[in-house]
Amino acid sequence: MNEAQLQRRVLKTLAQSPQRFTLDVNGRAHRVEATADTPLLYVLRDELHLSGPRFGCGLAQCGACTVHRDGTPIRSCVTPVAGVVGRKITTLEGLAAASGYTSSKLHPVQQAWIDEQVPQCGYCQNGWMMYSAALLKKTPRATDEQIKSALAGLKCRCGTHASIMRAVKRAQKAMA
Repeated sequence: MNEAQLQRRVLKTLAQSPQRFTLDVNGRAHRVEATADTPLLYVLRDELHLSGPRFGCGLAQCGACTVHRDGTPIRSCVTPVAGVVGRKITTLEGLAAASGYTSSKLHPVQQAWIDEQVPQCGYCQNGWMMYSAALLKKTPRATDEQIKSALAGLKCRCGTHASIMRAVKRAQKAMA
């Protein structure tokens, strides 16, 4: 075994050894134990018992696992837990507080989803809401095309796309 092979083996072993990480999730510090390459989604659901982000495809293609890292949507199913240490992670459960909506328990996007009765099965809605909230924070007066573009990579098998557009527009008005 040459030196490069040995180094790869040592690095792989370290990545597979459980380590302690402190994560900032929804404004609180959480100490967790996981391997460095454990997907963030597994830590959020299995260790912190958060149910907003969901396992959909495991390939970052559907968006059900979306969370915000420092305000930007990411797919937590392919993000290693070691890659978010020192960053602010926000899940659907902490969206209102992280966005400064302390007078209510819900973010305007979440309330719009309820008002428009968007979910059918509800499984994918986490991703749609997280992306919508990020878009409206960055682009408060988003056009229909900007909304469609921002949500283009998300999947909904129930076909609630028209309701989703209505909800995003409702939230946009509420946030204005």
